[in-house]
Amino acid sequence: MLGIAVSSSSPAVAARCAFARAGVGAVASQNMTDPSLGTRCLDLMQSGHSAESAIRTLVESAGHISYRQLSAVDNIGRTATYSGAKTLGVHAARTAQNVACAGNLLSGTHVPDTMVNAFLGSLGHLGDRLLAAMKAAVGAGGEAGPVYSAGMLLVDKMSWPIADLRIDWHEESAPVDELEKLWTLYSPQLNDYVSRALNPSSSTHYGVPGDV
Repeated sequence: MLGIAVSSSSPAVAARCAFARAGVGAVASQNMTDPSLGTRCLDLMQSGHSAESAIRTLVESAGHISYRQLSAVDNIGRTATYSGAKTLGVHAARTAQNVACAGNLLSGTHVPDTMVNAFLGSLGHLGDRLLAAMKAAVGAGGEAGPVYSAGMLLVDKMSWPIADLRIDWHEESAPVDELEKLWTLYSPQLNDYVSRALNPSSSTHYGVPGDV
């Protein structure tokens, strides 16, 4: 399983910055975002590039690359990040096996370290572990100003995302908290939604509300 979680002061951040493809990898395209870089990075990894090679290829070939911040994890857990010279504000990145974290306009350069440590120290479903990293980031100061959107994208064996959860704008409370509430609601139903798609005759049809 592969996935990505993201939060920002900008609206609908996951719609523009979060990319993942089953059996291939996960990519964040951040900072003066060019969404096409997320798709291009996945295409490169699908063609055989490692995460590092894919990002290096984009850095060498993409226009306006000094404005971009990229992170990637490939399908065997190799990781890479890039932060261009014109990345906004305080920015930092850290990688480890199976995890890459990066941010801009941060409260401090320690935030990605905190995220990686939280992810590596967590157990359970990938969605839970991604949220653990995001909550740790918020606790460590996160983005320097208020954030209003968050999202999480998960892929597994199917051609479609098994979870694509978004808080596109929320002013009343922290969007990461709202994302956690949404994941708590969605995660018990995740496998039922997958089985219904694959073989509806064998699913507990009315056990999962909402899209029958």
